[in-house]
Amino acid sequence: MRRTALLASATLLTALLPLTAAATASGAADPPPVPLDRFEGEVPFAGQPAEGIFTWGGDADDPPALQLADRADAPEGAKVLTGGYDISGYGGFTHDFAADRPAHDWSAHKGIRFWWDGQDDGRKIAFEIKDGGAKGEASELWTTSFTDDFTGWKQIEIPFTDFTYRTDYQPVGGIDHVLGLTEMWGYAVTLPVGVKGRFAMDGVELYGKADQSLRASVTTDSAVHPVEEGGTARVKVSVSTTGSVPLDEPVTVAYATTGGTAEPGRDYTPVDGTLTFPAGTASGTTRTIEVPTLRDRAAEPAETIPLELTVTGAKAPAEMPQVVVDAHGLPYLDNRLPVRKRVADLLSRMSLEEKAGQMTQAERAALASQGDIATYGLGSLLSGGGSTPTPNTPEAWAKMIDSFQLRTRATRFQIPLVYGVDAVHGHNNLAGATIMPHNIGIGATRDPGLAERTGEVTASEVRATGVPWDFAPCLCVSRDERWGRSYESFGEDPALVTSMETIIQGLQGRANGGDLSRDDKVLATAKHFVGDGGTGYGSSTTGSYTIDQGVTKVTRQQLEAVHLAPYRTAVDRGIGSVMPSYSSLDVLGDGRGPVKMHARADMINGVLKGRMGFDGFAISDWAAIDQLPGDYASDIRTSVNAGLDMIMVPYAYRDFLTTLTGEVRAGRIGERRMDDAVARILTQKFRLGLFEHPYADTSGAARIGSAAHRAVARRAAAESQVLLKNAHGVLPLKKDQKVYVAGSDADDLGNQTGGWTITWQGASGTHTRGTTILQGMRGAAPDATITYSKDASAPLDGYDVGVVVVGETPYAEGVGDVGNGNDLELSDADKAAVDRVCGAMRCAVLIVSGRPQLIGDRLGGIDALVASWLPGTEGDGVADVLYGRRPFTGQLPVTWPRSQEQLPINVGDASYDPQFPFGWGLTTLTRVPEGGTAALTALGRAAAAAERSGSARAGRAIVTRARLIVQRKAGAAMTPVVAGPFADADHLLLTGKYAAAVAKLAQAYRAA
Repeated sequence: MRRTALLASATLLTALLPLTAAATASGAADPPPVPLDRFEGEVPFAGQPAEGIFTWGGDADDPPALQLADRADAPEGAKVLTGGYDISGYGGFTHDFAADRPAHDWSAHKGIRFWWDGQDDGRKIAFEIKDGGAKGEASELWTTSFTDDFTGWKQIEIPFTDFTYRTDYQPVGGIDHVLGLTEMWGYAVTLPVGVKGRFAMDGVELYGKADQSLRASVTTDSAVHPVEEGGTARVKVSVSTTGSVPLDEPVTVAYATTGGTAEPGRDYTPVDGTLTFPAGTASGTTRTIEVPTLRDRAAEPAETIPLELTVTGAKAPAEMPQVVVDAHGLPYLDNRLPVRKRVADLLSRMSLEEKAGQMTQAERAALASQGDIATYGLGSLLSGGGSTPTPNTPEAWAKMIDSFQLRTRATRFQIPLVYGVDAVHGHNNLAGATIMPHNIGIGATRDPGLAERTGEVTASEVRATGVPWDFAPCLCVSRDERWGRSYESFGEDPALVTSMETIIQGLQGRANGGDLSRDDKVLATAKHFVGDGGTGYGSSTTGSYTIDQGVTKVTRQQLEAVHLAPYRTAVDRGIGSVMPSYSSLDVLGDGRGPVKMHARADMINGVLKGRMGFDGFAISDWAAIDQLPGDYASDIRTSVNAGLDMIMVPYAYRDFLTTLTGEVRAGRIGERRMDDAVARILTQKFRLGLFEHPYADTSGAARIGSAAHRAVARRAAAESQVLLKNAHGVLPLKKDQKVYVAGSDADDLGNQTGGWTITWQGASGTHTRGTTILQGMRGAAPDATITYSKDASAPLDGYDVGVVVVGETPYAEGVGDVGNGNDLELSDADKAAVDRVCGAMRCAVLIVSGRPQLIGDRLGGIDALVASWLPGTEGDGVADVLYGRRPFTGQLPVTWPRSQEQLPINVGDASYDPQFPFGWGLTTLTRVPEGGTAALTALGRAAAAAERSGSARAGRAIVTRARLIVQRKAGAAMTPVVAGPFADADHLLLTGKYAAAVAKLAQAYRAA
């Protein structure tokens, strides 16, 4: 899933007159203009949180060059703002208020104006203002434009009524879609693209007096009012004013039922009349219009009754309300019928356009208006990474999704939306949710039961916010740690990935889909089909990516054994949806070369749906069909015919619907293919219980981020810790030791949660609720002396042990690819912290990362080394193993390389010489098994017996004892003759071959 690049925005001058002072009494002359920017140097070139003017752009060369220049012809003062530009993507500049001061109130004024030095080139220049929110860069954007069709200075006046809500991008996904004008943060100018030019601007100010029609508005309680046949709909009409002052002048609202699909006199009793709000009426006053419906006892689809409102003296509602008589009596509405019969009945009634709508998924922030949900009959919406309501709370999520579902009531068959999110390690878009370790850490636990429990917690928190669909789990088998998605994989061995697929039952419940309607289960998604973890380094053609979305080149046997294996298990576990990969598949010997997965009918229709028997639906990745060769019609035709059932077209939903229906009418997409796609989608909607309960069930909201849920995440964090080295018994720490803590990741919640946390790429710092590793340590040893110095600059004398927590900063997908501004080396600051602390005392180094980091040149100077992965919000779990509350039991889910030149390196390679092999993991159990060759021989016999009897638990315990014996002897002196059989043994264990695993471990023991 991808997010579009962020477009910076703006704020304004704070040292000037308070804007509210410009307000005048009713009937007075226009207030004097209020200057916002004279460009005389009173506002610096600076960005948030300071007040200032700053530039932005899509690429490094897109931001314009600005200066305050002396101009003899300056309309205001002596200087003007001028600059040059040559923009290929997007670019412009912003003036933001200081973020630590109150926003301005512009509501007393008619509009905003400024002087512009015209070039008469006919180009449109976008002008944007910022309303509400926490600051200029977290506000709601309203936009308009003017045309440069003049020469010389001209004063551009823009009434506030000309601004429209920006639909292509909102920094916080939009706030209330109302231009309130009481909390304004500034303005921004977007310059023309594709032409080299210069501009000059001067004297930005507020002008004129706002009339009541701008300061007063009429709203209704909802745009859609569903009612059962025979019931009476009650539409509440309210009047409100800026600042909540009483009305200056009367407001009238004439109303009448008119048009729609319902028949007056047969389906409802027509109504008309006038509501009057006299002068002096308090803001917020509400009147009610009643629309009675009539019962005729016939089974019918839903019918609409628009209510036309004509407003005088105030701003009319942005959208006229409509009453909807609910669909009733039709077989698909009968939940006593089998799902297949309900699907067949509904499908038989749907038009081509309605079917196309069900196959369409749009990004919620991209809706031109919520009314488009009904207008186009959309089947699904999603929140991409960081696409959240404001505020980002469970209540706001549920309210937002309920508002979307309400729109579906205005369609003929009232088919509910299925809303999807990327909850890839907990409900990670939601602030305050329980954030689990990323999948690589879950793979390190080797605990299928725990994996299932993490899925249960995630599903519970996701469904409690009204979201029934999760784009997880990722079943990629990661074969190259240079991949920016490495942490989304459970590991490099398909057997390990398969063993962790218990998470599907945690998310969905029973394999037959019988639990999907529960308030704590969600539809799961296996992604990214197939081979996304095997892309070759340097094969990507997406922007600056090096490996993500590249080409997976494999033999047919490798494809089956490595990359397809997890999907067979997922289908058997009843996975409800599957998402193909952005990447291309090149099966050696088939003569086709690299083919994008979204176009591979042989894999989606043939293998997934045909051979494996997958009966869910296939959903495309974010705008992924745009990467197919050919025009847009060809992209749609190819992907749908390849087996995609729903297409994620975040911003292009209208073009997609038009083109899809055109392709079907032209016979290039068969009606049977479309019916199959829609039937698969409807089946899951019925299983989810959405037809009976389309709105959020928030009964489980109290469990979000609860102590019980965090206890699961804490245990997962603890079990994910892999102890790679432990010389001198440095770990576990003792509670009476004086501990010196250093490193960039010791006290950074954002770093330990990683990408896909609150935003797509994640961010360093505190952005949600949780416990850092340092906080966890202090909680585990409250009476101990624990000193923290991030850069290890504090004095080092007098400590018993040092703990240095280092690692990566957050990233996601191809942005995190090695070679795309990233590598596998620690930062210079982290290296310096390790050297300083470990040079002065016994030390333990924790590496917080989504993939192995190269540490070999410092390994000799480190006493204890821990792969902490990305442990999530519960740093207490890391502290639990550091202080011995729990033992270290984690094992490497991927091979830890000695150097980047070795990559890719994986278990089973003919040449295998890692720093630490796949499956390696020391323990701090109170007693490590004793013994040597004789003990391993005995364990081999016991393993064979366990295998014959089918005792998996006994078999795993026996192999674990043998592994610990080998690790004690091998220590840190790893050689290829030890590493190879050791890693092979862990693969054999995962496949249930316990005797062979012990035999491999015995081979490694003899070689050590």
